[in-house]
Amino acid sequence: MQYLFIITAVFNDPYQSHNLYQGARFGHFAVSMFITITYLGLILFAYLLGAIPWGIVLTRLFTPYDLRQKGSGNIGATNVRRVAGGYLGLLTLLGDVLKGAIPVYLATIGLDDGGPWGDTLCGGVAISAFLGHLYPVFLKFKHGGKGVATAAGCFMVISPPAFIAVFLIFLLVVGLTNYVSAGSIAAAAVLPIAIILSTCSWPMTGFAGAMGVMIILRHKDNI
Repeated sequence: MQYLFIITAVFNDPYQSHNLYQGARFGHFAVSMFITITYLGLILFAYLLGAIPWGIVLTRLFTPYDLRQKGSGNIGATNVRRVAGGYLGLLTLLGDVLKGAIPVYLATIGLDDGGPWGDTLCGGVAISAFLGHLYPVFLKFKHGGKGVATAAGCFMVISPPAFIAVFLIFLLVVGLTNYVSAGSIAAAAVLPIAIILSTCSWPMTGFAGAMGVMIILRHKDNI
């Protein structure tokens, strides 16, 4: 609409039309810069939030244990429950889920335009939070979790129907095998299928597939 106004102005005042054109170009550049800075800020925020090791934080606050030296040595909710009890395990699970959900929600309301580009932006924020959990800077990029809860938080926001379907498969496999790791592997394997069926978004499916593969690799010792 602004360009139609500029074209109309050419016939009235060429000098004014030049100024309008330059103003439109500057406005477009300013908007592009704002979106870029916002996106990079969300990427950094997502990674740093994802890197908070809630399992270690909570066990250090309420127990004398170093979670990395107890149980399986993992910092996730399952090992926290095993070492420090169900209450701290539940709080850890909640914290790890929110690490994925919060930045992705902010991305959906600030950057998602409903198309492939918006899906790519939101997917980039999601995988940043996920990688923060796997490779936390606060632990010198070591002792990260397996990423299941953080990925769940991401896709809970991205596609609630896909999340529900994957969560039901997780519960089914855990119920049949009595192994959380088996349920996690099964959920990771079907995640990209659920995402493509629910969103029809290939960029988002690509991010889901990458996260699923990394989750399965993190569980390789349980296979």
